Amino acid sequence: MKARIEPGGFSFDTETGRTLLQSADAAGIELPSSCRNGTCRTCLCKLLEGEVRYRIEWPGISVDEKAEGWILPCVAEPLGDVRLDVPYAYAVF
Repeated sequence: MKARIEPGGFSFDTETGRTLLQSADAAGIELPSSCRNGTCRTCLCKLLEGEVRYRIEWPGISVDEKAEGWILPCVAEPLGDVRLDVPYAYAVF
């Protein structure tokens, strides 16, 4: 599975059992993050395409935010290819 980060145009492979944040880190793509457990909202971003499932029962987003496509990559696992809007992402390699 693949993830694409807009507007930077970064792409990376995702692995089953890994969150989007973990897969991005492994690929040298830095996404904003802090707590890594779904509470601080530092990594909050928009899911433009695809679907995710959460590792925790209810991540720190509201029902309205979830309906608008906002996700927390630190606790979200992709269910296929995804495209995210993360303006502050950057590549470390």
